[in-house]
Amino acid sequence: MKQFLIFFFFLSTFTLNAQNNINYSQISKDLLQNIMTDSSYEKEVDLLAESTLNELVNELKTDQQKLAFWINIYNSFIQISLSENPKLYEDRGSFFGTPRVKIAGELLSFDNIEHDIIRKSRIKISLGYLRKWFKPKWERTLRVNTIDWRIHFALNCGAKSCPPVALYTAKNLDKELNFMATAYLKEQTTYTKETKTATSVALMSWFRGDFGGKCGAKKILLKYGITPEKPKNINFKSYDWTLLLGNYKTIPE
Repeated sequence: MKQFLIFFFFLSTFTLNAQNNINYSQISKDLLQNIMTDSSYEKEVDLLAESTLNELVNELKTDQQKLAFWINIYNSFIQISLSENPKLYEDRGSFFGTPRVKIAGELLSFDNIEHDIIRKSRIKISLGYLRKWFKPKWERTLRVNTIDWRIHFALNCGAKSCPPVALYTAKNLDKELNFMATAYLKEQTTYTKETKTATSVALMSWFRGDFGGKCGAKKILLKYGITPEKPKNINFKSYDWTLLLGNYKTIPE
């Protein structure tokens, strides 16, 4: 009888843990997929709001896992927030800086997600060169270990000049980021062979430290086949902040 009770106790504990073992990476994908297909997403929002810091830390161990999760979260809540209240975009500084995403026991702003977690504690207005000195626990434990410049062509902030929204996975993240970065840069970049001048996206200027400066940006344009040779000069386009939601793209398998 005693052995049976012990067995029943461990079985019950295992079942309870299995029921509570929520896959938050999958939740982030389901959330964005539901938004893209105009389906209900309240369940996913509630599950993310109830998540804890320990749960996310235990699940998101690699940069690939962290980036796929947080890119999906960022893009999802941008769509949710601006669909519910487009007037928020009239004051973009306040929109991005105000905490409005409840997750991991914290209320995070879009700036927190982008610059503190995805860009490893970079100061927003520093061209990508300066890091924050003092960081809260959630930021230190959730942020990536290495900045990947390609995230700038995956995050959609709701503007017309933003890259399209797509679903990201940890398993295929490298391929997915390469596809989106190449597609966006090809669409947005022009090249004048006579003067060896490339004109590309403002994101490469705003966050130039992430790209390795202007020299790094030129190398990227050549490496990804955006220009036929390494540009001698590079200029940057102005950014169109006209609100544009529902700009979705499917990444081929």
